[in-house]
Parts: sequence; C-alpha cells; structure tokens
Amino acid sequence: MRAVLSIGSNMEDRRALLQTVFDEFAAETVAASPVFATPPWGVTDQDEFLNAVLIVDVECTPLELLRRGQKLEEAAERVRVRHWGPRTLDVDIVQIDGVTSDDPELTLPHPYAHERAFVLVPWLAADEHARLNGTPVRELIAGLDEDEVAAVKEVG
Repeated sequence: MRAVLSIGSNMEDRRALLQTVFDEFAAETVAASPVFATPPWGVTDQDEFLNAVLIVDVECTPLELLRRGQKLEEAAERVRVRHWGPRTLDVDIVQIDGVTSDDPELTLPHPYAHERAFVLVPWLAADEHARLNGTPVRELIAGLDEDEVAAVKEVG
C-alpha cells in the first residue's frame, strides 16, 4: 500500500531524528521531500520545527505502519507533555491510498492535514501531483494563509 508520512522534530538533533525515519523506510521510499524549517503550529512558544514528507510503498496493515512510526517516536524518547507541544520526533500517517478510517487511534486521511502548510508544502515538493482526499495539494496550499505558506522554508 502507498502511504504519505509527515515527519517533524523541534528538539535535540532534529536532522538526526528525522534521519531515523528516512533510514527506517529507505527501501520502501517512492519519493521524499527536502527538509523544511517551519514555525511551530498550534502552540507557538517553542522552537522551530524541521519537517519532511515521505511517500512509501509498504507491505503491512495501516495499524502496523502506525506501530512502526510509534516505535521510531519511542526510540527518540518522545514524551507527549502538551498537545501540539515540543517533540523529539513526530511520525504522522497523512494518507494511505484507498483507505479511510474514523478510528480514533488512526484517522485517515489525517483530519488536519488539509490546513497545515508544514505538511502540504513538503508533500507537494515530494510529489507535484499529490492529492489529499481527491483534492490537489496545490489547491489546498492556495487556500491557506499566504504568510503561513511563506514561512515554510526549504533547508535541504
């Protein structure tokens, strides 16, 4: 199954933590965005994030994919102290082709992806034809606040 993963970090060695996800999915990666620096979203009194998107073809169930991401978060010693707060590593499943779910453990597509420049801008960089729930990601970005989109800066 093809899945879109959004990854982010704003604590410790952010690049090294993101690299653990790139490494975990290296053999299954179809496309990956560059890394982007992004201002914090939701809770703004924290450090800037590094974000990226990976598009992967995996041979597992959606919940098994979720567990793989959670294991990477655990290895990074992620602690959920505050909703939208600082984190060593965040691995979110944005979308899995052909899969929808309203399960609170894994809601697909991700319920907020359409309004988050830090997800959409890297995704478009990884796939210029990206679509979220049938809508071109390019159109979703055009509907966001221009300043929010402009604040998502490629850093390599």
